[in-house]
Amino acid sequence: MQVKIKNIKFGGGRFFLIAGPCVIESERHAMQAANTISKIVSKYPFSFVFKSSYDKANRTSVGSFRGLGIDEGLRILQKIKKEMGLLVLSDVHSPDEVVSAADVLDVLQIPAFLCRQTDLLVAAGKSGVGVNVKKGQFLAPWDMTHAVEKIASTGNKKIFLTERGTTFGYNNLVSDMRSLVIMQRLGYPVIFDGTHSVQLPGGGSGGGVSSGQREFVAPLSRAAVAVGCDGLFLEVHPDPDHAPSDGPNMLNFKQLEDLLQEVDKILQATT
Repeated sequence: MQVKIKNIKFGGGRFFLIAGPCVIESERHAMQAANTISKIVSKYPFSFVFKSSYDKANRTSVGSFRGLGIDEGLRILQKIKKEMGLLVLSDVHSPDEVVSAADVLDVLQIPAFLCRQTDLLVAAGKSGVGVNVKKGQFLAPWDMTHAVEKIASTGNKKIFLTERGTTFGYNNLVSDMRSLVIMQRLGYPVIFDGTHSVQLPGGGSGGGVSSGQREFVAPLSRAAVAVGCDGLFLEVHPDPDHAPSDGPNMLNFKQLEDLLQEVDKILQATT
């Protein structure tokens, strides 16, 4: 249940964190976030991947901020990778993006809404880089076996699976901790997405934006770590309340630091 990317181990007893702003807002913003988060994570024996999306193609409203686009976004992520020595991750939304994205990214992320898109999963697998598949809000955890099979059919075994909540009525998600255990049986590292799991999809004012319940990120993340997830996915922003995307469910740097202290204590007590 361990994946190695550039000699860095993930899973199999090596806890890890995927973290960063929801979307790339500017070069300066992304660089500062990567630098601050990496310094926080360096206090712990955790592997780390910096995450920020060059394009959020599944925003609620047509007028929502999506990011800087693939060319500028990848340029910035390449700079972070080169200057800071960090592994980097971003979302891919179509097979056409995969080749360009895989030239820069260490991990390609398949958004939850696209976790059944065969052509996208196979293209991501063929890239040879890591692939993190977010479980669809509509999908049972055991059905993720099909996503795994599609990627593994290419010979790529650098696979991660992420739980990010399940649809529970309108504009609400619920986290089923059994999902973490069930998906681990598929033989790959399983991640708990603590920030998207508290999202209220389309539940913002007027229904044109998503809302979220940031106050539940820490308790749900602590529970997932205690259950035995291999890693956490957390969106982190210097000023979440003024972020152009996913602000209500993102953490600030202080909240990240506080949570990681608690996570470290849980890991010490359970391993």
